[in-house]
Amino acid sequence: MITSIQNIKNTRLFLLESINELSVEQLNKIPPSFNNNIIWNIGHLAATQQGICYVRAGLQPVIPENYFINFRNGSKPEAMIETSEIDYIKTLLQSSLVQTDEDYHQQKFKNYTAWTTRYGVEIKDIDDALKFLAFHEGLHIGFILALKRIVSQQD
Repeated sequence: MITSIQNIKNTRLFLLESINELSVEQLNKIPPSFNNNIIWNIGHLAATQQGICYVRAGLQPVIPENYFINFRNGSKPEAMIETSEIDYIKTLLQSSLVQTDEDYHQQKFKNYTAWTTRYGVEIKDIDDALKFLAFHEGLHIGFILALKRIVSQQD
């Protein structure tokens, strides 16, 4: 679904531009009443995309396994993430979607296993998955922008 992938690309570019001026400390800060930080949310977007698109289609994730594990649902920030790894996570956010776009056009997701999200949304195929992924990304962009306001005010 070209439109969904393009929409996700556009929102990811917006997201990366909106956090570009934040310091390593700001990206890693976990404010009171939050259980994660901005960079964890960025990594989580890439990891969730892998689970929703690849794993549910019986395919191997296209990001390194440690990133898939460290940022998937149920995980939380475990340590300070330094500049080089932050840059890599930002790159993964874009490159993983480029790969998904290519794999979509090569019809690699044809063996998609239907499932129902915790929100009660039925996902029958990769097109449904991409639509849901856009919704999920919107949720986390909201969290990220809220975190950005808080960490920007504290410094």
